[in-house]
Amino acid sequence: MAVTPTIISSRANARVKQLRAAFAGNLRLSEGFVAIEGEHLIEEALRSGITPHVVFVSERREASFRLPEKTEMIVLSESVFTSAAETRSPQGIAALIEPRRYRLDEMMQHPDPLLLIAVGLQDPGNLGTLIRSAEALGAAGVIITSGTVSQWNQKALRASVGSVFRLPVATCTKDEIHSLSSRGVRLLAAVGAANAGVISAQHADLRRGCAILIGNEGSGLSDEWLALATEQITIPCPGPVESLNAAVAGSLLLYEASRQRTTTTLRGPATDMERIPNMQPRRPTGATR
Repeated sequence: MAVTPTIISSRANARVKQLRAAFAGNLRLSEGFVAIEGEHLIEEALRSGITPHVVFVSERREASFRLPEKTEMIVLSESVFTSAAETRSPQGIAALIEPRRYRLDEMMQHPDPLLLIAVGLQDPGNLGTLIRSAEALGAAGVIITSGTVSQWNQKALRASVGSVFRLPVATCTKDEIHSLSSRGVRLLAAVGAANAGVISAQHADLRRGCAILIGNEGSGLSDEWLALATEQITIPCPGPVESLNAAVAGSLLLYEASRQRTTTTLRGPATDMERIPNMQPRRPTGATR
């Protein structure tokens, strides 16, 4: 006979406090664990080789996928689950995972690595989108600087749609980033206007090792970061706009780098056609993914 699990209905329960701290990004109180919410994100974590430490399920919800045997499952009352989750409409299932930690050296294992550096990004949606774009377009990793929102922020997690579980993301100091130049990686500062000395993205050589710097949503890259860069690049915009959204700009530059690195041009008598070799099939994605 199946045993009916005990439903935790106290907000003061130690496990509930741990989940609440993880959702709030308090690694000390969560004992180093990060919270992820929703069946899709948990499935992505499992698919990426991450075993959840514990899964929390609302009393009105059941997990529709198989969990590893060593993963603990805890059932919470609806009100307790809602009190712990950060979203306005909780999905009724969440998990605690141990975040993977990466170092810059791990990204440098790639020949001519393509990197993206987020300098002071504040919008977690932008960071999550850039991490997703970086994985999709073949980057070796994403570097975040001090003052940039955490990749484990709940909105960043959702925007990455699981890419944060697989793509190396590391927090680096300015000195570590500066050292990339001596390791054969050029620092390319993304700027909004084509001033003197600024190179259009399609004319920049993005085949060799390079790291694209994307600045803060409001102020962009400071003079200090611009001085650190090897070159400044921009995305030509024929329309009357001052600048592009940080995630859009970074994604377009990553695409241009990917295009340069992977396309071969077939020339015929009447047309030029670009083909990308070894294209991988993509799963259909919805608006929420």
